Amino acid sequence: MSFKKLALIEPILKALEAEGYTTPTPIQAQAIPLVLERRDLLGCAQTGTGKTAAFAIPILQILHEEKNEERGPKKIKVLILTPTRELAIQIDESFAAYGKFTGLKHTVIFGGVSQMHQTNALRAGVDILVATPGRLLDLMTQGFIDLRQLKIFVLDEADRMLDMGFIHDVKKVILKIPAKRQTLFFSATMPPEIQKLANTILANPSKVEVTPPATTVEKIEQGIFFVDKGDKPSLLIHLLKDKAIVTALVFTRTKHGADKVVKILHKENISAAAIHGNKSQNARQKALNDFKTGSLRVLVATDIAARGIDIDELTHVFNFELPNIPETYVHRIGRTGRAGASGIALSFCDAEEREFLRDINKLIGISIPVIEEHPFKMNGSSSYNQQPTANTRQITIQKTGNNNTHNRGTERTWNVRERSFVKR
Repeated sequence: MSFKKLALIEPILKALEAEGYTTPTPIQAQAIPLVLERRDLLGCAQTGTGKTAAFAIPILQILHEEKNEERGPKKIKVLILTPTRELAIQIDESFAAYGKFTGLKHTVIFGGVSQMHQTNALRAGVDILVATPGRLLDLMTQGFIDLRQLKIFVLDEADRMLDMGFIHDVKKVILKIPAKRQTLFFSATMPPEIQKLANTILANPSKVEVTPPATTVEKIEQGIFFVDKGDKPSLLIHLLKDKAIVTALVFTRTKHGADKVVKILHKENISAAAIHGNKSQNARQKALNDFKTGSLRVLVATDIAARGIDIDELTHVFNFELPNIPETYVHRIGRTGRAGASGIALSFCDAEEREFLRDINKLIGISIPVIEEHPFKMNGSSSYNQQPTANTRQITIQKTGNNNTHNRGTERTWNVRERSFVKR
């Protein structure tokens, strides 16, 4: 199927062609017609499935078709609520790309920076507002935001809102928007509280579920290294000597840990920067932009960025520390293998993290292949069993995505213990 078969208007088709988009992803093919029919939508989809375009494209079309009916200053007709500054910026960039020929105005607001430029944009009038909960409520209290004309409300990454403690702010926002509206609700997982919230704000919704909740992207090759905690930096440096690793996103559990990894990499002349909640918005945005443009090889992040980073052709994700919440593993590695490309996710597991690994394996339904041959093997790692029986085989991890920009024909092969590994 092509985008042309989704009954999209010429200005949007022209913009999609300029972006190099020809074929919609499954969630786009399913969601776009439903949104154009003005249906409420419950979308259960992982990051990397093309979710933003699935709601941005039909929203732009709806507003463009109603544009001639508008008189006077622009009023906010669409609100997209999202948990992180990075994700808000990227959604706003998507509206800019897909809506460049529609004449619609949009802006993004988030905390951590001066509100002056944001309030100036709001005074000038916007059709579409992308916002994080805290800054939205703040500017509403100050009288800069009027949502009485709102027609479409999008709640993105609802489960992440819950994880980050924003769910009460979300409920406050919902009380301040018109009851008569179209609501689009997206979440990668559906814990009970999120399901309850969806039930209260959606009216007879259509449901789109493109992959089961909290499953790993099929084209991501995964591997686990058993390594002592103190040897993790040395192992990371050893792996980064492979020039085939063009870009690497490294996850740590703490902000201090992220800064520490960056310092270690700098000593080895590896370009790296950290992105986490203690960094200023300008510093975070600069690091992200440098990483996107290729002037920065390694970005080290905490989980606040796990769903807020959308980087085309990211080749590798490293879990320097395993997350204690198994769903977080899925969202971390989902930063690679996006938009149909393949990717590689390598994780380090020390003695204290074995329980985390068991929980991850249980959630994703496979045992992540163990990479045996490396110079920093953990003492006693060979006695650790993920499953009762073990055979030795070879696993080849290589980049074989649809886009050949980073596919330089190189590959790494390690011996791994196969433990009921299901080839997906």
